[in-house]
Amino acid sequence: KLADRTHNMRTMSDMPRSKWGRISSETLEIYAPIAHRLGLNQTYRELQDLSFKHLHPWRYATLEKAIARSRTRRRDLVQRVQDEVNTAFSAQGLPVRLLGRESTLYSLYLRMLKNQLSFAKVTDIYGFRVIVPKTLDCYTALGVLHQKYKPMPGRFKDYIAIAKSNGYQSLHTTLVGPSSVNIEFQLRTEEMNIVAEAGVAAHWLYKAQKGHDSEHLSTQWLQSLLDIQNETRDATEFWDHVKVDLFPDAVYVFTPKSEIMAMPRGATVVDFAYAIHSKIGNRTIAAKINDEEVPLRTELKSGDVVQIITSETATPNPAWLSFVKTGRARSKIRSFLKNSAQSEAGQLGDTLLAQALRSEGIDSVPPQDEANKGVWDEILRITGNRTPAELLVDIGMGRRIASLVAARMTSFMTKQGVRPDALLITQERFNTDNRPFQGAVTLNGDESSSVHYSHCCRPVPGDPILGYLGGQGLVVHHAHCHNAIKLREKDVDRFITVDWAEDITRAFEAGIVVTVQNNKGVLARVAAELASAEADIVRVEMTDEVAVGTTDLRFIISVQNNVQLENALRNLRRLHSVIRASRIIA
Repeated sequence: KLADRTHNMRTMSDMPRSKWGRISSETLEIYAPIAHRLGLNQTYRELQDLSFKHLHPWRYATLEKAIARSRTRRRDLVQRVQDEVNTAFSAQGLPVRLLGRESTLYSLYLRMLKNQLSFAKVTDIYGFRVIVPKTLDCYTALGVLHQKYKPMPGRFKDYIAIAKSNGYQSLHTTLVGPSSVNIEFQLRTEEMNIVAEAGVAAHWLYKAQKGHDSEHLSTQWLQSLLDIQNETRDATEFWDHVKVDLFPDAVYVFTPKSEIMAMPRGATVVDFAYAIHSKIGNRTIAAKINDEEVPLRTELKSGDVVQIITSETATPNPAWLSFVKTGRARSKIRSFLKNSAQSEAGQLGDTLLAQALRSEGIDSVPPQDEANKGVWDEILRITGNRTPAELLVDIGMGRRIASLVAARMTSFMTKQGVRPDALLITQERFNTDNRPFQGAVTLNGDESSSVHYSHCCRPVPGDPILGYLGGQGLVVHHAHCHNAIKLREKDVDRFITVDWAEDITRAFEAGIVVTVQNNKGVLARVAAELASAEADIVRVEMTDEVAVGTTDLRFIISVQNNVQLENALRNLRRLHSVIRASRIIA
């Protein structure tokens, strides 16, 4: 694909001018970065320059002329540097191959834009590549160069000790040459040069020719790309995951065992956990950076020593998606949540179908065995599902109505000689809508992604509640919620009976509105009363109408049940500054 795109860019001049902008932008934003991440340096540089040429033809032509003039003026200077460097290396008995290199037009253009420079002020246009036999020779050659010319402070980078994520290795140093011209030198071995120019794949070819065993080079990003592809079947979602990794201004962090890991700038502790292994990421509960506990959203800095604390029972939190930076972490979290939601929806669907079958006189869902294969095949043919598990997920998500599926299933089972239990039908109660009562689904707050508690009414344990199967799982409403009442009038078959379990596993959010007089410190007093009722404040909003004598304070608070909620409201009503305190139910 990269070769095809390179050919397209080389022949762009034969295409209609109207296509230049779109194809060049796409190449610059997608294909060139991918070539860079795969270590295909020649392809990367060519794609950038060709895109620049067709996106900004006038700027490209102007820079090209300026470079040509500069090349003529500085030919003697470049030759002088080359002679002096060769003499210095010969004096030390160090065999080197010296190659001249020139910055690409696009990299010069970016440098001028970033630093607001004119072309005349860009000094490090020219550079040299020093190829030496062994890795240790790179450092020896660096010493020779630093003795010959003065190095610029802060312009030395060691990519040999800490390789780039695409496998690139080299020493970079910028020196002040003759006539105070800045010249960059890149020092590397022959093997490093092959990898830098042609990518990681060329490394194994080089090793095969030399007869050496293959050494490990970083192919983490390519492996990450394959993992994301395996878990993401949608092209748009795949691109969303990948594009965040294409421009990684890397930071280098350490594991507790002193192993170095390169992470994109802005990566968090959770990104680090998933970079180690998806199981580590899924089970993360806490983390330490430099032996100090930190929040999971903490961004990593170069030199940090990161320790991940896990638990066998932990699972990814959907909130992590709001701050993770790497495509790998994002795809792993989404994949886990999606599979978890499918599993829970399947369990809920099985429960709903069993309850609906009881109202038809069948005591349980028929097993998926050879004896009942005909029944399941007929049901799947009618519903269009591929497997019984998929059908149960659809019922759990509300895409199929359990009572209708149960009626069809009972009909098929009756044809096969199964007789519905008349006593069981008699025992089943009927509600006011003359629909079979299917039994209640109990909720304890531990249902994860299969059950959603509606934000319009925010039900809490102890409230009368209704369950609505609208296609995205079970949505729980307060029984007095206006939205739920309207939905029930239109689509009564999608409502099921739900009830609270005796043991609730977590706190729930509730909305309240408190009308107060505009007195000094009133918000602090309201917050103190909520704290005394042991209700946690999740969010607070207030109206902007300060000119009026009163203000509405809207809180989202976390409580264990409706008794605690009523206690909190009772405490607020005792305050002199509070005119009214009530719960928000849509």
